[in-house]
Amino acid sequence: MVWPLRALLLRDLKLAARDGAALGTALGFDLVVVSLLPLGLGPDVALLARIAPGVLWIALLLSALLSVARLFEADHQDGSLAVLRSAPVPLEIVVAVKIVAHWVTAAVPLVLATPLLGLLLNLDANAYGPLMAAMLLGSPAVSAIGAIGAALTLSTRKSGLLVALLVLPLYVPTLVFGVSAVDAGMLIEGGGMAPLLILGALSLVGLILAPIAAAAALRAHELA
Repeated sequence: MVWPLRALLLRDLKLAARDGAALGTALGFDLVVVSLLPLGLGPDVALLARIAPGVLWIALLLSALLSVARLFEADHQDGSLAVLRSAPVPLEIVVAVKIVAHWVTAAVPLVLATPLLGLLLNLDANAYGPLMAAMLLGSPAVSAIGAIGAALTLSTRKSGLLVALLVLPLYVPTLVFGVSAVDAGMLIEGGGMAPLLILGALSLVGLILAPIAAAAALRAHELA
């Protein structure tokens, strides 16, 4: 089973690299949100530094949401999804591979761009380490939760809006503990591990449960 999964992962990675539109849109949206905020708030450097972690987390969530809404759309349109559903590999495993591919091609580049965007918000130098660690641990949950919404809204009109309505409330715990991890890492000597551990647990639970829920939604869509 390892070789088919590896082939599927490489296929999704190559398609994402060849297309580039989803990543470009996500990075562009991330940059626009972060660059416009200082203009709206004015030259209050202390205020920007205080709200920077929350703003960067929100920008990450919204930017990743732009690409995760189309996670299964291309495969559905060209018939690849029907082939994957009938493959010997369980559909849950296929969905898990696609979640990992989305995380690598969409979420990780957004996380890597965070230090540059933090400069625009006067992010405290001590916050970069905790923020990057929190985003790397919490971003898999973003892709996993988004996959459920993408599967539920497959082939529906205005699916992007529906996905946002479905999954944004589920992103709240990741956002809360993501910002808490930055605050704890700056205030507690040696870094606060509790929020980071919770973020890791959220991502782990998401990677386990999301493929099951998304696969069930895809099967229900096939029967509809």
